[in-house]
Amino acid sequence: MKRRSVLAGLGAAAAAGTFGNLAIPSILRAQTPITLNGAVQFNDDHAFTRSLLKFEELVKKYYAKPISFTLHKNSSLGLEKQYFEYMSQGKAVDYGIVSPAHMSTFAKAAPFIDAPFVFKGIAHMNKVVTQNILAPIADEVAAKADVVLVGYAGGGVRNIFANKPLKTLADLKGLKVRVQGAPIWSKTFAAVGMSPTVIAYNEVYNAIQNGVIAAGENEAAGVEAMKFYEVAPHLNLTEHAVSIRPICFAVKTLKTLPKDLQDAIMKAGKEAGDFGRQLESSEEVTKLDALEKAGKLKRVPFADRDAMKKLADPVMATYAREIGAEGIFEKINVA
Repeated sequence: MKRRSVLAGLGAAAAAGTFGNLAIPSILRAQTPITLNGAVQFNDDHAFTRSLLKFEELVKKYYAKPISFTLHKNSSLGLEKQYFEYMSQGKAVDYGIVSPAHMSTFAKAAPFIDAPFVFKGIAHMNKVVTQNILAPIADEVAAKADVVLVGYAGGGVRNIFANKPLKTLADLKGLKVRVQGAPIWSKTFAAVGMSPTVIAYNEVYNAIQNGVIAAGENEAAGVEAMKFYEVAPHLNLTEHAVSIRPICFAVKTLKTLPKDLQDAIMKAGKEAGDFGRQLESSEEVTKLDALEKAGKLKRVPFADRDAMKKLADPVMATYAREIGAEGIFEKINVA
């Protein structure tokens, strides 16, 4: 069968949790048990893993026929960047959670989904998701990467963890900090006065331990799971971003599945994303309280978040223009 590109509007349908008239060609796997392979960087306790397990549970609920899932945990298939590449190629990984920063090679606008200072807080982020404002970006990812964003997990507030306390904008000057791979992260952090560098996620701990960098940035779930507090016990409350982590599905796989399973995947993806955002945001304070009570980290109030945002705003505005996302940026700001 000749491969056909994904139909326009697939990303919007995913975000809305419906197919409508968007029929993806199916090649029925007659009398062959369907097994889908997923991947996640973390263990059973992490919110991302639990969100994917909820996705599997919901697919089974909405699809009345036998289906099995194999979720590869603890980075056994590599990191999120590799998962996304595998899904785009239609091999090894059928579904997973991936940071938008790792989609930039395929879709220029993707990192805009959770770039620094896009959202005012968790409530604002949830509003943007439920209003389907991100649909044009999801459409671009589907068209250019052959990966559909079936739901949006995440919901963690990102702060800077460091080997020293950082209380003001002056303390950030020249800070060697690890950032995600999308250029917008390096540009905004540089505009604030830091010295950002891109390092693989699984190398951050050793990089801080060996003095290559002094800090990184992450939400509570990541700080806990990767034990970053052991080498960077000061969690500086910059609150510079709210994470969105799309639940992704390979279009090349989706097109081979029966229509009723496609529908189940789309519906389950949206609901699992909603579950993931609520889960991570509700657990965040509890995780930080427990770590601080155990003496593993110390939360450091940061006085200059507004000043930090003011320095980053022009970079974000320029970026939005460069990727043709001014309209989306405007809708996000007024949501």
